[in-house]
Amino acid sequence: MAVLKSKMVVLVVMMVASFHLRSTVAQTRHVVGDALGWTIPSGGAATYATWASQQTFTVGDTLYFNFTTGMHNVAEVSQAAYGPCTTTNTLSLNPNRPATVTLTRPGTHYYICTVVSHCQIGQKVTINVSPLTATAPESTPLSPPSTIATPPSAFEQSPTGSVIPPPSSASPPFAATVPITFLAVALAYFY
Repeated sequence: MAVLKSKMVVLVVMMVASFHLRSTVAQTRHVVGDALGWTIPSGGAATYATWASQQTFTVGDTLYFNFTTGMHNVAEVSQAAYGPCTTTNTLSLNPNRPATVTLTRPGTHYYICTVVSHCQIGQKVTINVSPLTATAPESTPLSPPSTIATPPSAFEQSPTGSVIPPPSSASPPFAATVPITFLAVALAYFY
């Protein structure tokens, strides 16, 4: 009986640890602009500044820029290029939709649209990325847009009229496999 109790305690501890680990390594997919997407905002640059201020960005998270290919793009630029919307010497440029950017380092990151004068009229965003720590706030992976509208990942039509499917999530994230691994180890321990 005592052996069974100790095995149950080990099982409970392993399960609690696996769920805690999952919450500390969970990644968030931020849909830039939520339902608005990545476009010229009617409210100017304040639109994306407000959106960014309501988010918590952590190393490992992704930014999902949804826009019409050929009409917009997304470029990461330096702080010096961000203010005046300088489109030369970008750090990276993603001309095709949807653009997904993985946040790999902490600090301030600057993104603009380099098409004509889009940046000057507000299509730009600054984000502050926190380092990944064990005390990072728990977030919901793949959070949907905060407003009810056609989600950016819904099927859309390309300029040629063909249907473009949403991006797929082919493999489960690392954090989803950790609880399963611990459960398998616990089951093997019992049998």
